[in-house]
Amino acid sequence: MAEVTEAAGAAVPQAAVTAYEPRSRLVEGVRAYGLIVSMWLRSTMAYRASFLMTAFGNFAATAFDFVTILLMFAHVDALGGYTLPEIALLYGASGTAFGLADLLMGSMDRLGRRVRDGTLDTLLVRPVPVLAQVAADRFALRRLGRVTQGVLVLGYGLVASDIDWTAAKALVLPMMLLSGSVIFGSLFVAGGAFQFVAQDASQVQNSFTYGGNTLLQYPPTVFAQDLVRGVTFVVPLAFVNWLPALYLLGRELPLGLPDGVAFLPPVVAAVCGTAAGLAWRRGLRSYRSTGS
Repeated sequence: MAEVTEAAGAAVPQAAVTAYEPRSRLVEGVRAYGLIVSMWLRSTMAYRASFLMTAFGNFAATAFDFVTILLMFAHVDALGGYTLPEIALLYGASGTAFGLADLLMGSMDRLGRRVRDGTLDTLLVRPVPVLAQVAADRFALRRLGRVTQGVLVLGYGLVASDIDWTAAKALVLPMMLLSGSVIFGSLFVAGGAFQFVAQDASQVQNSFTYGGNTLLQYPPTVFAQDLVRGVTFVVPLAFVNWLPALYLLGRELPLGLPDGVAFLPPVVAAVCGTAAGLAWRRGLRSYRSTGS
């Protein structure tokens, strides 16, 4: 006879309860994340002039990356066989995807400090998923400056590039941005999980997140084939923008990959998200506090 659990006065199969719990936990985490973000937004908007200045500063600081590319093209007509609009498309796609992930999950790099000084304990005793608390901690709306800059450069790249638009290519564009954000977000979560072991390894995490974003701003033709293979088959950053963006541009995909690979970013994002979630659970379970 199947085990049953009494809930609200009715007999509910145990399997149904088990299936409900993960979904309930997810909804609870999203709700908690929204409440914490709302709190930080109210705090930010209390000093609107300060917010506007920091957001503009974030916009200007990230814009210097593209200014560097513009200076390069003041002396050359192409970089690795790619024109300025084509590189702007790569840059904008990567910058927008990373900017969204940084906005939503960028606080993960603070986890190592909490592990080291023991303040993570205060999050563990609250009836809210720890991941939601860490991700929303000190939510920085000023990071919208990076997203805005990426969107503007992406818009220029789309308009100035010679793209033969089809229904498939129109589908690839939003898919690329959303999947890229999930892939970068997964790296933030995986980096946070690693900090449970390393305690303060934010720079290691940044080498994959911020460093990966910088890498993807340039075409794969300027890098060694071994590096391109690494970011395609090991740490799949190539699925953020290289593979789908090259399909948009009608260019040959690196490593002789077929065009169909350009439609795999959602699958890769799902795999990365699952792997990051498992790493996070393992890392959290290994946490033993500081004893203070």
